[in-house]
Amino acid sequence: MNPLTILRDSLYFFRRNLASILTLCLPLVVLEALSKQLLSSTLDPNATATYELLIGLLFYPLYTGALILFLDARSGGDEPSKRNLLAAALRLWPTFAVLSALSTLLIMGGLSLFILPGIWVMIKLVFSEYLLVLRGLRPLAAMRASFMMTRGHMLRILTCVLFVYLPLSVLEGISYYVLPEQQSFALSLAVDSTSSFLQLFISVVMFRMFMLIDEQTKPV
Repeated sequence: MNPLTILRDSLYFFRRNLASILTLCLPLVVLEALSKQLLSSTLDPNATATYELLIGLLFYPLYTGALILFLDARSGGDEPSKRNLLAAALRLWPTFAVLSALSTLLIMGGLSLFILPGIWVMIKLVFSEYLLVLRGLRPLAAMRASFMMTRGHMLRILTCVLFVYLPLSVLEGISYYVLPEQQSFALSLAVDSTSSFLQLFISVVMFRMFMLIDEQTKPV
């Protein structure tokens, strides 16, 4: 289970299915970014972070749930309709939102102590979304199962996460350095939407690893 092989396979899948992922997820990603932009322009800066977190809990479970269902279907050779995927993601939204809220609180709690505990919690919870969406586990059960499933794979997962997040962080930093400080509303929306969409690649990478580990743990 070489991290570079997982990244290569995930990139190949992402490129082949880019059009489908764009039409499935990008509209919701743009709506999320638009909502955050409108809030940041009207609310007090101290309250903006809280409301942005709530907006994330509204939209993130929808497009991520739909993406996970799409990844599972395509891995089996199926091509489900976007409407069915979004409808299924909408049904999963209540439990997915609870999982996202709990995971965010745990990760933020870890980060408030030191950076490393936050990263450790993030890695241990990395499969909880797939377990909830694809295995039907409740939020707490999915979190516990993810803690168990990641045992012995921490370094591989961390390597894959860093290989994705570091280049994206560099690109995002360059974009804010190159673009004018006072960006237009449309330009700022485009940058935020593009950044959020590209971060979905980590879901593709983690799905690939999730499936490989799941295959290893199945009884022969």
